[in-house]
Amino acid sequence: MTAEYSAHHLQVLEGLEAVRKRPGMYIGSTDSRGLMHCLWEIIDNSVDEALGGHGGRIDIVLHSDGSVEVRDRARGIPVDIEPRTGLSGIEVVFTKLHAGGKFGGGSYAASGGLHGVGASVVNALSERLDVEVDRGGKTWAMSFHRGEPGSFAGDAPDSAFSPFDKKSELRVVGKDPKGVTGTRIRYWADRQIFTKDASFNLEELEQRARQTAFLVPGLEIVIRDERPSAGADGAVSTEPVETTYRFDGGISEFAEFLAPDAAVTDTWRLSGTGSFVETVPVLQPTGAMVPTEVQRECEVDVALRWGTGYETRVRSFVNIISTPKGGTHQQGFEVGLMKVLRSQVEQNARRLKVGNDKIDKDDILAGLTAVLTVRLPEPQFEGQTKEILGTPAARQIVSTVVAKELAARFASPKRDDKTQTSLLLDKVVSEMKARISARQHKETQRRKSALESSSLPAKLADCRTNDVDASELFIVEGDSALGTAKLARNSEYQALLPIRGKILNVQKASISDMLSNAECASIIQVIGAGSGRSFDLESARYGKIILMSDADVDGAHIRTLLLTLFFRYMRPLIDEGRVYAAVPPLHRVIVMNPGSKPNETIYTYSEQELHGLLTKLTKSGKRWQEPIQRYKGLGEMDADQLATTTMDRGGRLLRRVRMQDAEVAASVFELLMGNDVAPRKEFIIDSSDRLARERIDV
Repeated sequence: MTAEYSAHHLQVLEGLEAVRKRPGMYIGSTDSRGLMHCLWEIIDNSVDEALGGHGGRIDIVLHSDGSVEVRDRARGIPVDIEPRTGLSGIEVVFTKLHAGGKFGGGSYAASGGLHGVGASVVNALSERLDVEVDRGGKTWAMSFHRGEPGSFAGDAPDSAFSPFDKKSELRVVGKDPKGVTGTRIRYWADRQIFTKDASFNLEELEQRARQTAFLVPGLEIVIRDERPSAGADGAVSTEPVETTYRFDGGISEFAEFLAPDAAVTDTWRLSGTGSFVETVPVLQPTGAMVPTEVQRECEVDVALRWGTGYETRVRSFVNIISTPKGGTHQQGFEVGLMKVLRSQVEQNARRLKVGNDKIDKDDILAGLTAVLTVRLPEPQFEGQTKEILGTPAARQIVSTVVAKELAARFASPKRDDKTQTSLLLDKVVSEMKARISARQHKETQRRKSALESSSLPAKLADCRTNDVDASELFIVEGDSALGTAKLARNSEYQALLPIRGKILNVQKASISDMLSNAECASIIQVIGAGSGRSFDLESARYGKIILMSDADVDGAHIRTLLLTLFFRYMRPLIDEGRVYAAVPPLHRVIVMNPGSKPNETIYTYSEQELHGLLTKLTKSGKRWQEPIQRYKGLGEMDADQLATTTMDRGGRLLRRVRMQDAEVAASVFELLMGNDVAPRKEFIIDSSDRLARERIDV
């Protein structure tokens, strides 16, 4: 460092030298994320060809030597001489920044590549890159070393390299049948640039390939992984893994794939076009850039459906390039939805009983799964990573198309459309009422806190410890069992919350009904982590939630109702394995021992286990006290029995609730207590012969 600073201290980086000096500017980072970005720069060039109707298959091969190869059967990179540079089309594409066929020259109506730097950046950051092009009946080839054209002495990336001295040479390495065209690119990433642990992520590659296949109907993408992989037993497999993606249904199929919940509406397709005028600099034959007004066409295609859940999944794309941070097209989509649904709610205000309340964006987006695609020439993105669309005109065009098409759906005379739009309005208004109810509930709790009054229910028998991981909340069926449980528990770390019988069936109840239900509200309040999309696992007051109900049919019914509540509104507790079901015994057998030896007490948990025990005792010549006590409920146990069998950590049995258990509980309730009657009727008829009369309390 010196105090002197003059012009000779300045550096001018020429061509691809700038890419190697500051790779993060072009690919975001030099870890696995940047490595994957390079691969998608190459793949997207082939996808742009398929988007224009050239080539229906793309092959991606992850070779065992660390290289990756992309093949297509599209038009092939031009091999003739570009007049301004005097270089072949292949060398221009791979060595010149901001050079390519996507600057409005008419080769592409819409494409993902915009800046002309993708292929040249990948070349600059590769230790070796080989390209072969089938065009004009010949196979042309050229190789590069860190962006410099030349020839290698062998097939490996570290083979001796000789750069071209005076003029680059485009080699002819074969002949092709008439009409056969395509491009094959294989490259080895430069380990001088990328971190040591940077690698191609197969799962991410498959996910993006699936997404692209959805967005370009009929395009077949084949991924072949030839890298060695370790199996579950530790053995290394060298067998290649090949996966093929092709979806002819397009974004409608994509929306169905993304949807996480049961459908309220079918998948609706909204499409249309709009035009706008854009002033862009156009390169004249003289070499001057002249601002020119250009007429642009913007195609909009949307697939959307609403489900019963509250999660929102909106994926937006511009010319098949994902825009995860949205942009003007996504803003227009939300504006169009708001305009139509607000209008429809106002028109049906009397039937929906909305009063003076207004729906907002979150009410509409709850349960929405949508795929939004727009296609337009030369879109404006923020940076090379293309995460946000900036074209201002896209907002109004998308908004107009969505509003027009969605309004037509609401005005449709078809019976299915009328039914689904009515259900959608009911759902949106229900979300609005739930939001207002939740806000009022929150304000009530704040007022209570201000008055220093506890927000926890009075019937909660809390524990003393402040250690969340060590604490347990028992949700107990009935007040009679509560009295025994209070004597049986360890009050240091075990809390008790009684519920009165069977709680609300939240499978078909609205969120507002759930929040207004005393039992559901008590459970949510006591756990203290909220519900639905606002649920915060870190705020939960207890480490374990244990459902303790009677060992009979009613007890199983109550447990299923509680599981449905947790599955729909407090799912992270189940995901983390913090919900359990207590397993109380069904029978108490007192085995009589001869002499002064004290009698032995054995508990059994099913009829089958009881019969097995009695058979074993008979064979051993032991007698038992008659009658055998059969517990009809938790309230029939005394405190010592309940503690020993169900609550004491030393001897109890708990069954951890898995996600599969909760999903089954929700599906059973949808079948037995949902709104669809026909499947329930069929189930009852088909299962009638399995009914055991002795299980019915009559």
